[in-house]
Amino acid sequence: MTNRCVRLLLDFDACAQRDSGQDSVFLHRRDRKFALTCEEQGEKPTSKRWMAYINRFNDAEAESRQALQTLRSWRRINSGFVAFGALFGILSMLGLLFYDGGQRINITVIIAFVAFQLLLALFTTVQSLAGWQPWRLVLRRFQKNAPNDIKTKLQPVLMAKAAQLGGLCFAFAGLLTLLTMVLLQDLAFGWSTTLETDAQAYHRFIGIVAAPWAWLWSLAAPDLALVEATRFFRASSPDTNINPALWGQWWPFIAMLWIMWTLLPRAILYFTAGLIVERKARRLLATHPAAAALQYRMQTPTLETGNEHNDSVDLPDISQQFALSPLPNARVLLTWAGAHDTALPQTLNADKMVVAKVGGSMTLVDDRNTVAKVASALSKKSSSISDTKPKTKAQKPYEYKVKTPKSEDKKAQASGQEAQESAPHKVSATTSTILKTSLKADDHNVLLVTHSWEPPTGELEDFIANAYKNWPKTAHIVIVPVATNMQREPQPHHVQQWLRFANRTLPDFVSVSLLPTDEVSSTLQDTQHE
Repeated sequence: MTNRCVRLLLDFDACAQRDSGQDSVFLHRRDRKFALTCEEQGEKPTSKRWMAYINRFNDAEAESRQALQTLRSWRRINSGFVAFGALFGILSMLGLLFYDGGQRINITVIIAFVAFQLLLALFTTVQSLAGWQPWRLVLRRFQKNAPNDIKTKLQPVLMAKAAQLGGLCFAFAGLLTLLTMVLLQDLAFGWSTTLETDAQAYHRFIGIVAAPWAWLWSLAAPDLALVEATRFFRASSPDTNINPALWGQWWPFIAMLWIMWTLLPRAILYFTAGLIVERKARRLLATHPAAAALQYRMQTPTLETGNEHNDSVDLPDISQQFALSPLPNARVLLTWAGAHDTALPQTLNADKMVVAKVGGSMTLVDDRNTVAKVASALSKKSSSISDTKPKTKAQKPYEYKVKTPKSEDKKAQASGQEAQESAPHKVSATTSTILKTSLKADDHNVLLVTHSWEPPTGELEDFIANAYKNWPKTAHIVIVPVATNMQREPQPHHVQQWLRFANRTLPDFVSVSLLPTDEVSSTLQDTQHE
């Protein structure tokens, strides 16, 4: 029974160490399914059933080998204690019964030796309950692998059981030696002590020692006459008047003394040590950290979504649902925070009513004056447009041309498919889409050129809010972020921040556009030729 409990604990600990490298979601689903299966079958979800369940399709030989290796090491330790105890019992009894014919075998020495063995047996039990490890050097000699926490906690009780087994073999071997010596030799027993005591006091002491068996075997309880007749002194010569047969009548007392106060206590304490080991193994199994986690997983329901993807390590989605707008031919151009330092295309600077710098090194007064100047220009143009009533003419919708790689163009030509003209739709800033418009110049739009890599600031938000209050209701700001290299488009994540800013600020008043890279390239080439 003890070996089964220890084996169960060691196997459970090995399975827990193996599960420590598994995913927590997998363990939760597996153990919850095990609990539901036991509930359907009407069985209790014990640790033994759990290990049988998880090892159905796994190779559990590694865990079994670890447990068997530990148990084998303890069997070797027990075997060593058995051999040593038996040998020491024989030698001890031979030493106690040594008789050369001149002196008597002292009963007092045998009683003292038995008392010492009883105290040693009790001390072994106490040290196992207290968790002491006086046998640590012996364990290091027999165990090759370093013990883990569970094995370390089991060592005191297992070692105490091995020691009690060795003591039991010592007592049994000593008893057999005693009986053999009584049978083969003529032993002469007597009693002697340095203390001043009489035969009656010694007889009372012998009566207390022999009380457990005096009712069963009267010959094993010496009477007063035998005690008085068998006292001897080493300094005096032997008394020849005493019947020699009286010296041998002590052996039943010695045999029962050894059985009752050495052999029987060792047997009782050995079986007690087995119960202590079993109790310790059960308690360690119940308080095992993995057992508490297992109970939680079995009792807590799991949520099955059908999605095997674990998004706990995924970054948040920073993409947005707003697209770039077409770049209009506005008559007002503003550059924000030094964006004028970049060589802008001539298409932006041509035919502009107002070209001004705002933000950055410009003061707040300069920004207010610029807002007022643009408001005046937009108001005049708005009134002139409202006075003249042009004929209504259907305008063409926005047309977008999407650049495609040459490889895709070749595939389209080979398949005989013509490129489809895309209808107005939202275009993500993560693509290399070039937005163009076929509309004529819109005098209500204001282009605001910014550096794409610079994030929007609160100062820019205040400028837009001031413009929204002072400009006509038909006015519209188009933010144009430009890169350091005008021949390339801004980075997608740079454009994303401006799109989020436009939507967060005033989506009906602010939009974002990009410069067509083909026009920029041609403009820069013309500038270089000039």
